[in-house]
Amino acid sequence: MENNQIENENSKLKKWFKRVGIGGLIFFTVKGIAWLFVFYYGAEIFQDCFGK
Repeated sequence: MENNQIENENSKLKKWFKRVGIGGLIFFTVKGIAWLFVFYYGAEIFQDCFGK
């Protein structure tokens, strides 16, 4: 029973990856990296503003 549930979850994950494809993977990776830059440089700007 438990093995069937794990297999069902794996097939859902594979189905999702097939729908999203490589373009989606690249898009979400770039989007995540962009948000990291936004938070990092946003914190730098606030630190400069309040630190002086």
